[in-house]
Amino acid sequence: MQQSPDIAVVRYGEAGIKSDKVRGQMLDRLAENVRAILDDRGIPGAVERHWSRLLIRPPATAADGEFDADAAARAAADAFGVVSTRPAITTPPAADALAEAAVALAADHPGGATFAVRANRAGKPEIHPFTSQEVASEVGAAIGDATGAAVDLDAPDRAYRLDIREDEAFVSAVEYGGPGGLPVGTQGTTVALFSGGIDSPVAAWELFKRGLEVVPVYLDLGDYGGSDHLARAVETAGTVARSAPHVDARLRVVPAGGLVDDLVAATGPTRMLSLRRAMLRVAEAVADDVGAHSVATGESIGQKSSQTGPNVRVTDAAASLPVHRPLLTRDKPEIVAQAREIGTFVDATMNVGCERVAPEYPETNATIESVEAAEPDDLLARAEALAEERYVVDGN
Repeated sequence: MQQSPDIAVVRYGEAGIKSDKVRGQMLDRLAENVRAILDDRGIPGAVERHWSRLLIRPPATAADGEFDADAAARAAADAFGVVSTRPAITTPPAADALAEAAVALAADHPGGATFAVRANRAGKPEIHPFTSQEVASEVGAAIGDATGAAVDLDAPDRAYRLDIREDEAFVSAVEYGGPGGLPVGTQGTTVALFSGGIDSPVAAWELFKRGLEVVPVYLDLGDYGGSDHLARAVETAGTVARSAPHVDARLRVVPAGGLVDDLVAATGPTRMLSLRRAMLRVAEAVADDVGAHSVATGESIGQKSSQTGPNVRVTDAAASLPVHRPLLTRDKPEIVAQAREIGTFVDATMNVGCERVAPEYPETNATIESVEAAEPDDLLARAEALAEERYVVDGN
């Protein structure tokens, strides 16, 4: 019997509570997305979609030892919609075979570390001559005899898992956490305003997590921006999209320097609100072109002067599509912590151009009438036209 992991077991989460029809559609998409990640990273593996799990087995063309179950499990753990993955040994669903595999995995059990065995048995009771508790106890005894390790069922240092199906079983000792959420591509497409600062990459990541395909749009602010801002936006957009390589999430860049220059010259305290309104109108124009049903921003209520409750109402008045704000109620330290976790913080620590555009005394309680009276009459029309001048930057 194989004594090292030969398969990756992929667990999903929220898709499992959907109706049978929707669940099946989501699992098909999740399997496609996992295949895309494996292909993108050059990891061979054949993805099988089962009702309760995805399984990644060696491809039919793989030579002995060519398939790396641990690498496949690590890669699949990045897919949105995945809760966790485990490299595992495939065994017959018999207690002695399960114990043999578990003991093989326990060969590197750390000295002094405690352990527990978690068993999950599927199928009708008459198929297996044991309960989950019975087989966990038997396998645990074998591990204890082989390692001398103590059992701790509440907070073990290592958990050995037995995933027992009707005709085969999987034994594992390592688990990689996934992001959860829904498979990308199950909720349509949104266009996200993307500065590459701390907030917008996190917002884009959250949108991907909820199953959306995200098209990032960056407004080049001309003299108020810079090549370093653009490079940072390209880098962070690529980092966020790494877990959805099947999506064309390359950065769309819109040259807006002339529009910003005119806004700075013509408007005062409401300048940032007019700029946000123009940004939303640009995003909507792109959304119309790419078939997106919404636009999105990284705004958090009250974080900046343009993001107060009254001001968000004013900016949203320029949009006809829904405006998603996944970070709306998040505190800044939470957002920063998540940026570090997903790998975008290092590339997003300098001020973005908007800080240089902001007036000295920005309006925090604007009305639609006051903003429209202060901004150029053709502002929103110009913004829509600018969307046609966008170009795509390939971050690879």
